[in-house]
Amino acid sequence: MEGVRCISSTLIQASSTHKEENQRVELTPWDLCLLLLGPIQKGLLFEDGEISDGNTFVDSLKVSLSRTLHHFPPLAGRLATVEHDDETVSFYVDCNNAGTLFVHAKADGVTVSDVAESVYVPSIVNSFFPLNGLPNYNGITQPLLGVQVTKLVDGVFVGCTINHSVVDGTSFWHFINSWSEISRGSIRLSKLPIFQRSFAFNFDYPIRIPRPSVGEFREDGIVQPPLLQRVFHFSKKNIAKLKAKANAEVRANNISSLQALLSHLWLFIIRNKRLNPDEDVNFGLMIGARPRLRDLPERYFGNASKVGRITMKAKEVQEQSVGGIALEMNKMIATHTEEELRRDFESWIASPKLATMASLVSNLTAMSSSPWFDVYGNDFGWGRPISVRSGLGNKFDGKLTVFCGVEEGSIDVEACLSAETLEAMANDDEFMDKVTI
Repeated sequence: MEGVRCISSTLIQASSTHKEENQRVELTPWDLCLLLLGPIQKGLLFEDGEISDGNTFVDSLKVSLSRTLHHFPPLAGRLATVEHDDETVSFYVDCNNAGTLFVHAKADGVTVSDVAESVYVPSIVNSFFPLNGLPNYNGITQPLLGVQVTKLVDGVFVGCTINHSVVDGTSFWHFINSWSEISRGSIRLSKLPIFQRSFAFNFDYPIRIPRPSVGEFREDGIVQPPLLQRVFHFSKKNIAKLKAKANAEVRANNISSLQALLSHLWLFIIRNKRLNPDEDVNFGLMIGARPRLRDLPERYFGNASKVGRITMKAKEVQEQSVGGIALEMNKMIATHTEEELRRDFESWIASPKLATMASLVSNLTAMSSSPWFDVYGNDFGWGRPISVRSGLGNKFDGKLTVFCGVEEGSIDVEACLSAETLEAMANDDEFMDKVTI
């Protein structure tokens, strides 16, 4: 496979701005705590299908993107700061229509099958995303959204990089779904975003954080060798088997399909990492706040999630059944009530702490994204995608990125792990028995 070359790069502005020319969107603790981390990077792979020759499809994407940005003004803006006399600083999104980065590129010699059918995700996929290596706080000077349309030999990859201090996974896919909807000719969006912050918590904005915290900004979190990524596909049938087994093992009926699948993955990751049996191992997953807060609408645009974690000894995980692990996961998730989320919100404001990749607990396996996001409904006018991949942002040894599969009810897990662990899992018949090749 050859490299990726840039054909053109430009800034796309919203087709028209709202009446509030300088609309300001405040950042909440859910947003602010992510300033030191990387962006969300997800991309869709399309076969040539009905894509027209030449650059017509690229020009049409630019037009539809501009129209979509009208409804999502923060993504055409920049982060802004205000320094206060008490040695604190506050951040907000300045919806100034400074523009979104749009890159048109070409990957010479790279085919759709190179991306979709390789055992390991080829490293060239990282070059299908713009704004690589930039932490979220760089949104002060850099675009909050970058789009790269990369032409392959027989297809197209549309990669999107969005500042994680401005969106979470729900908002990311809300934007992508809206862009594809407008690209297909819709005049009105079926789901308009909501930017009001009072829905979540009625605190005084802006929220101030200590100025020294900002001085600690640094770039990290880029994947380094020998980490590799592999997509494991789990069919609807095998997921149902895992769920039934997990519930039967602990005589329960409330363990979900996703909890059973994640527990299965964690068990075999720990088994194949060959850790000291007495080492602590951790599993973390994003817990959405939208369904847990009565006043927070699904269309709320911003971050609305919290990381939940369970900790065990490596030997405890290996000795547990999938059902036993899933039950612990289920109990942990249940503790995240509306009251607990509100207490956590207030606690963060009283003592702000910014997350970093360096601060991750050791032996962490963590899930991001969700199988409930609408990935395969994104038709920009030339057919639906055949696959989805993520970029370098926030990757580490143990990161699991979860997507719905192409087939209804199936789930794909993009696992970022050491080469040794992935090879051991591939040779583990008990694990691979549940994976669809």
